[in-house]
Amino acid sequence: MKPAYFIAAAFAGALLPSAAFAQDATPAEVTLGVTAGYHDLGISDEVYDLTGVEVDDGSPIFGGFASVDFPVSDSIFIGAEGNLSIGTDAIDSDYGASARLGYRTQNGTKVYVRGGYQWVELDYANMLNVDKSAIPAGLDDTVGDYLVGGGVDVPIGSKAMFRVNVDTISFDTLRATAGVGFRF
Repeated sequence: MKPAYFIAAAFAGALLPSAAFAQDATPAEVTLGVTAGYHDLGISDEVYDLTGVEVDDGSPIFGGFASVDFPVSDSIFIGAEGNLSIGTDAIDSDYGASARLGYRTQNGTKVYVRGGYQWVELDYANMLNVDKSAIPAGLDDTVGDYLVGGGVDVPIGSKAMFRVNVDTISFDTLRATAGVGFRF
């Protein structure tokens, strides 16, 4: 397990106790949920142009998130979020942390922008459609860079929500996810 997994897990775990403590001062909203989506690395054309080799540079992803939001006013909130996803093709996993700034409507819908850092663990064998033994041992397969994006959380009843996010990592990739969460 990579050290960055522990960083992302520790960040997500740290959100919950700090959010519970902060509720004494202002009501915070903690959300835990699951997501599914697609992460396109956006490198297939460049690799083909440079090498003539076709690569599969996208992957379905499945994972979860933990977030905490604090009200700044009746309609503005700030927050933090941690995420972890497992991929099936070109991506073994991706994980990261981000800060959120958004607007909460009267019905509870949250529209937000976010920025943070995301790590992506690549599966070179799947990308190149070769056996794992063809990939040199010890080759670094984890890359990371800043993440920017936005999303919408729509309430479903009093505790559940549906969410959609679209993000990019350093304006090179496209990562779209949808999921459900439960607020505490």
